[in-house]
Amino acid sequence: MIDAMEAEFDTVAAWTAEVAQHLGPDYFLPAGCRGSGSPGALRWFLQRLEVTAADRMLDCGAGVGGPAGFANQEVGVRPVLTDPEAGACRAARELFGLPVAQAASDLPFASGSFDVVWCLGVLCTVPEQDRLLAELRRVLTPDGRLGLLVFTASAPPLSDQPDGNNFPSTAELPALLARAGLRVVDSATADDFAAAPTHWQEQVAAVEAELERRHGDDPLWQTAGRQSALIGRLLSSGELVGTLVSVRRT
Repeated sequence: MIDAMEAEFDTVAAWTAEVAQHLGPDYFLPAGCRGSGSPGALRWFLQRLEVTAADRMLDCGAGVGGPAGFANQEVGVRPVLTDPEAGACRAARELFGLPVAQAASDLPFASGSFDVVWCLGVLCTVPEQDRLLAELRRVLTPDGRLGLLVFTASAPPLSDQPDGNNFPSTAELPALLARAGLRVVDSATADDFAAAPTHWQEQVAAVEAELERRHGDDPLWQTAGRQSALIGRLLSSGELVGTLVSVRRT
């Protein structure tokens, strides 16, 4: 049986980097942010987390690296990236030239290593959510800033459950953060932001069309596509909510 998470974040991540390189540098950011962040939401995080070029920043669960590349382009910061999948790590290095470490919830950094951390769309993909949040808190400086994009279930149970995901409910999220010694400073939802610019959407569509052309018959591509389509339907129906939070240590 194909693991949907591995298909998406290992194999398809590597394919995405290949396609973006084929299409050219203008496609790197849209390809790298596909499914993990819109320009409006990423700018919200950069503003609320007060990110500057001088900050030591970690992108935990960075995937193909688009949000980290976006932060680098917008404010000049050079994030360190982690991801558990080798394909995603290679893709992020190739597209954005940022330092990448292959790691899951146990982060290979000393306590207090980072002024800013963000972790976008990752919490629902790990089985031990308290453990990951504790690690994110540990690597922050005492006055550090943390940004989370968490897909939450508005009224569980879901009508259909994507493989490898465990979505906290919208009501449960504040308590989950509080257990980790974290407090919410500001929040938003993905629906609060305008759609990505037309040219960005067109570039994403071109990447997806080329991926489909190259790999449409591959079961790994089909599995990742079904997973992505299911999550998209749950977001469209309101069963899932893209919840953005700016967080500090208590």
